[in-house]
Amino acid sequence: MSISNQRLKSFQREDLTFDVIDSGPLDGQPFILLHGFPETNKSWLEASTILNENGYRTFAVNQRGYSLNARPKGRKAYRSAALVEDIHELLDIIAQPVYLVGHDWGAVVAWEVAIKYPEQIRHLITISVPHKAAFIQSMLTSNQLFKSYYMGLFQLPKIPEILFEKLPKIGEGLLRKSGMTDAQLEDFRQDMIKEKRISTAINWYRALPYGSQKSFTEKVKVPTLFIWGKHDSAIGQKSVELNKNFVDAPYTEVIMDATHWIPVQNAQELCSSILKTIG
Repeated sequence: MSISNQRLKSFQREDLTFDVIDSGPLDGQPFILLHGFPETNKSWLEASTILNENGYRTFAVNQRGYSLNARPKGRKAYRSAALVEDIHELLDIIAQPVYLVGHDWGAVVAWEVAIKYPEQIRHLITISVPHKAAFIQSMLTSNQLFKSYYMGLFQLPKIPEILFEKLPKIGEGLLRKSGMTDAQLEDFRQDMIKEKRISTAINWYRALPYGSQKSFTEKVKVPTLFIWGKHDSAIGQKSVELNKNFVDAPYTEVIMDATHWIPVQNAQELCSSILKTIG
């Protein structure tokens, strides 16, 4: 299919249907925007508007476990290889090099896509989460392991769901402590709890044991912009310092006076950094 003269509301891979918010000029250079946990593609609304106003077309994707018609059963279905191929399907539909932007778990996917399919990426923009090798190395040399305690908690069956669904003072308290606003928490209640996305979203964490190690230290070979908030409660400074070691291409780093939730809380500054870098 050609998307040069029509909007893309969804796309399919295998028996899964992924929701897309496609906005901006139809002939604009494309951005793919990948959300993280526990948010949906709505987290890109303000950033999309800014990019659209600057002549770019944006495709904000609800990823596997978040699109209501793309929630397979079993944690193995959420392994990184499957997540990467979901986005590769969209890349093939767009059929031209894109600006690939990922936040949080979306950044993890974006790094992997850029490593595997560099010819389809015009520029990689990752927010909050560095290359996985930098992240793992930082666990051995800093307090990153302590910051990542929740990743172990999310491996447990049923307990995380109970915290968010039955004990919201605890579950939402963790999100509030990370810097989420009241408005973001309201979106979380609607999108993740009421619409029952929370369990399949947590399966991204539960699938970590099924991740491939082939690309663990493989370097990205496309131009890369990495953006981090110095008040990020989940990602420490050490992994940010190590990140440049895993990019074998022009690399730009921006450190913001921000929390983990940059796309929602700092959309203007984020887009300014992106537009300045891609020139």
